[in-house]
Amino acid sequence: MHSRIYWLLPDVESARRTMDDLLLARIEYRKMHFVAREDCNMSGLHAANVLQTSDVVRSAEVGLIIGAAMGALVGTLVAVFYPIVGDKPQWGLAAALAIAGALFGTWASTMIGVSTPSKRLKRFAPQIEQGQILLMVDVPMWDVEAIEARLQALHPEARLEGTEPDIPAFP
Repeated sequence: MHSRIYWLLPDVESARRTMDDLLLARIEYRKMHFVAREDCNMSGLHAANVLQTSDVVRSAEVGLIIGAAMGALVGTLVAVFYPIVGDKPQWGLAAALAIAGALFGTWASTMIGVSTPSKRLKRFAPQIEQGQILLMVDVPMWDVEAIEARLQALHPEARLEGTEPDIPAFP
């Protein structure tokens, strides 16, 4: 299990030094995610991707559940009241519509979620707009205290903003 640690760094140079120190602490490059303003030059930093900066994962989960439920409901109504062959309900049709509803719900909600900013990062928006850099680093849960202590000792300019006990499955 991994935990996600949030740090606010004052500028890009501090972010680069912090990344170097995390690499020396054997934290993989792909486990560090930096978020900055659009006009910030983040060359050399591992920028957070759409999975970390949007609500696409949560939206996909919600779309899957709602789509499957609606598909199952419509499928059940069609199977019972409008059987294709004979007078008996066509339960296979209900299952097929539930699967189709789940797929459509996931696709549609993902299209919406990709353009919706992450609720997890909403609290950092003012600082990012002021030019600070947000670092999200994913570390094994037993290394959290050591990494926090290391960064606090080496980077007094950085501000620890908290830890999430479990990071999302995909980002």
